[in-house]
Amino acid sequence: MGNGLTFVLGGARSGKSAFALKLGEAIAGPRVYLATGQAGDAEMAFRIARHREERGDRWETIEEPQAIVAEVNKAEGVLLIDCLTLWISNLLFAGLDDREIIKTADSLAVASMSAGARVIAVSNEVGLGIVPENPIARRFRDLSGVTNRIMAERASDVWFVAAGIPLKMK
Repeated sequence: MGNGLTFVLGGARSGKSAFALKLGEAIAGPRVYLATGQAGDAEMAFRIARHREERGDRWETIEEPQAIVAEVNKAEGVLLIDCLTLWISNLLFAGLDDREIIKTADSLAVASMSAGARVIAVSNEVGLGIVPENPIARRFRDLSGVTNRIMAERASDVWFVAAGIPLKMK
């Protein structure tokens, strides 16, 4: 697989993170799991702890909710970013405007292509459902779609995971 960007997307609980971990574990060298989620409530804290336990000592975990481009720039081996949709949420709640978020997503894609590591980025496909009824949800959906498109355009490999089955798109 070599260095560069692999992009994995799919719906909630589709198996995309498990598939991304499997891809990463097939790569020799150091493995870093870059977690963008934050434990804002008990349920999320439980999910984070469970995922960390599932990875065990096979992965070093770095928790970084926003500044992930800096982590990509210093990575070696394999860097798995999980996930871009939580990252977009974090950027929205930090007050970035749409232009800034799209520019940052583009910077992430460019950095991932030239990183000293194989970057595997995971994202949710949120644009296949109904149109959200409130403006912030529509904004989130639109920014997720644009970010996914940016990442897929720059990635050497793109996978869509549905019902636990990875489908190679590119």
